[in-house]
Amino acid sequence: MGLWRTGGAVAGPVAFGCRLCTARRAGAAVRAVRYAPRWERVCARHGRWLLDADANQQLEHLDLRGLPEVVAAQRQWVWVVRRAVRAGAEPERVFALARAVVARWWEQAYGWERERIWPRRLHQVAGGDAGSDLERWRIVGRDAVVFPEVVAVADALLDPAMAELVWADSGAGRPRALPADGAFCRRLGERLGRGWLGPLAATDHGGPLIAWMGSVVRLRRGASGPPGYDNDPWWLRQEHQAATMAGQLRVLGKEKKAPGSGTMWRAAVPAEQRRLITSTIDSAEEQLLLLRGVQTGPTADVAQRLLRGLGHSAGLIENAWKRTAVAAVNGGVPLEEVARWVDLPVEVLRRMLTADRQEDDP
Repeated sequence: MGLWRTGGAVAGPVAFGCRLCTARRAGAAVRAVRYAPRWERVCARHGRWLLDADANQQLEHLDLRGLPEVVAAQRQWVWVVRRAVRAGAEPERVFALARAVVARWWEQAYGWERERIWPRRLHQVAGGDAGSDLERWRIVGRDAVVFPEVVAVADALLDPAMAELVWADSGAGRPRALPADGAFCRRLGERLGRGWLGPLAATDHGGPLIAWMGSVVRLRRGASGPPGYDNDPWWLRQEHQAATMAGQLRVLGKEKKAPGSGTMWRAAVPAEQRRLITSTIDSAEEQLLLLRGVQTGPTADVAQRLLRGLGHSAGLIENAWKRTAVAAVNGGVPLEEVARWVDLPVEVLRRMLTADRQEDDP
């Protein structure tokens, strides 16, 4: 398998072959491994999704017989490739960007109460119920579960009409910040069968989708950067690339062995506490964004507004890290570890967290 990993760095991802197809050709159902891009992982004949072969896990395939939309997505990808070629884009890079966008959503989807499609598919590929092994199944099943959305996003990003919506959202000739209720993200959510997704996608600052939108706008304004960077909508930053199954499984294994991390965050921290932390962080981010527009006027007025705003944001951030520290300790992480992460003496952190708990008690 080491040779396959080395070759995979050059030839592309390594996948298991379908044993039933191998049996038809070779007369025996033996294990087969081949280089296969992720848009060719569906064995339509036998209704299987062929998994990465370099992830040191036993499964070779996932059962897609109850998920015809995943099989259909592979057929749809052929048309997306043709559209990419007509647009002068490399299909591989288009797919990589779309996969990065959807993989980022996948990580955020735990908090999407209105998401119903992905949980259904995930339990289906897990044999009916992912059960207590949900975290592992989320890693193993991700690419199969989100494949229809990856193809749909790729198709949308290649659509000139969608690029026009980005341009309109940016203010066209009168530049403005991309709005949370922009037409592009709203239409993208509708194309994915999730009308509620638009505002979530539009406010995911720092992600690959916003980076793509920024490139589209800069190209239209003629303000592109050096070759291979801002003037290339399909350029995918390294930090935006979707994590591999092998990498995620290694991390999961380490987390289960590490002190205090045998239980995953969402299992250890109550939903209400997670929402409070997320809401506090979002509020701090919103406050900081608002401060960008208050730097005009008399010096004293600007300084007052900035300092008040920064003070409020600092208070929100402190509230968020304290809640996170409490959640970590309650989840089994040693207090000494948490103190090291926040760069405080253990006793000081203990007093702070104890005081906060007493204030929260009725």
